[in-house]
Amino acid sequence: MDFNFRIFDLRARQIIDSRGNPTIEVEVLTEGYGVGIFAAPAGASKGIFEAVERRDRGDKRFGGKGVYSAVDLVNKDVSEVLIGMDSRKQFEIDRKLIEIDGTPNKSRIGGNAIVATSIAVALAAADTYGIPFFKYIGGINANLLPVPMMNIINGGKHAGNELAIQEFMIVPAGVDRFSEAIRVACEIYYELKNYLKSNYGLSAINVGDEGGFAPPFKTSEEALKALTTAIEKAGYDESHVAIALDAAASSFYNEKEGVYLIDGKKLNSDELLEYYMDLINRFPIISLEDPFQEEDFNKFAEITSKIGKKVLIVGDDIFVTNPKRLEKGIKEGAANAILIKPNQIGTLSETLETINLARMNGYRTIMSHRSGQTEYPTIADLAVGLRTGLIKTGAPARGERTAKYNRLLRIEELLGDESEFLGFKAFPRAP
Repeated sequence: MDFNFRIFDLRARQIIDSRGNPTIEVEVLTEGYGVGIFAAPAGASKGIFEAVERRDRGDKRFGGKGVYSAVDLVNKDVSEVLIGMDSRKQFEIDRKLIEIDGTPNKSRIGGNAIVATSIAVALAAADTYGIPFFKYIGGINANLLPVPMMNIINGGKHAGNELAIQEFMIVPAGVDRFSEAIRVACEIYYELKNYLKSNYGLSAINVGDEGGFAPPFKTSEEALKALTTAIEKAGYDESHVAIALDAAASSFYNEKEGVYLIDGKKLNSDELLEYYMDLINRFPIISLEDPFQEEDFNKFAEITSKIGKKVLIVGDDIFVTNPKRLEKGIKEGAANAILIKPNQIGTLSETLETINLARMNGYRTIMSHRSGQTEYPTIADLAVGLRTGLIKTGAPARGERTAKYNRLLRIEELLGDESEFLGFKAFPRAP
């Protein structure tokens, strides 16, 4: 062992995320003075198969959302095992974390505690080497800047309006560089704000959890028309900017009746499929995430078969960054892309396993934030290092979102002429 990389200290603490909820932050120090710090994000719309967060249920502090017990477990059980290990041995360290937890869903220590520890270890190793995290993860191949998929109208569990669909995103892919994509997105964001203020009043420009506006829209069509209007007013068209949707359909699925509650209607799965097809025919939509509830692999496969050659069908709640769930989807032909959220599976190693499996089977990978975020820009480095080609990290607003975009701008500058940007090549087809 190169003793410079040996873990010298590992400690956890409770901090707060972008919603003011507690989360766990882990700090790792190496003998070579490397430092790695990472805090677990948290989702509002969660798949039922995600790694389980450990929270202080029943504790009055923070309404039972505290993570003091998870902090104690890291500071005692986890640190006792990991201190002295080589921080570069990521897969070995992650196996230890899984063993210490000992449950199939990481519920004893908590997926939040495990992911914070796993990624903090990798960050400490990179810092010991003295290289950027994206280079530590990806080496000489780490030069692909992701196309941003920016949630600028919030619905569902991310907002207090009547929109069933959770995210209405712009995809500024018709440019040559990431920095240009950010410029285009910001200009559209300004125009959308002006449009909403003029037509719906000041309350319409309140923002949701991910920095997008949360206007009092009642239907998806109303939101899509606002997006297309803002795109046009900013001076762009379908050759520059497309639209992506995250339906998060499990959140508006009525299991007792077997129907989806959307736009004031009750639709069965066949009717919902036709609903999506109609929207895709009328608007420049090139990505559709979680169009059906998370157990309906058959319907995911059907919509993929029908429109997967021209639209990304993205699995989030259905796959939860879990290789076993993805294997089932591959066998059934469900989706052609997967959202990557490390905290859903719990360790960096398992995240890499899922990405590799997706790539081997022709699935696109999209690095993603959560609605409850911290200021750490780490997923930006992961997106570049792992060459996902796409990233979801919210609107160009709120510090916990812009931290990721600003990190990507700095990475692009660092890479210079070596940087790549896929643009519409990241999708099945340009709109």
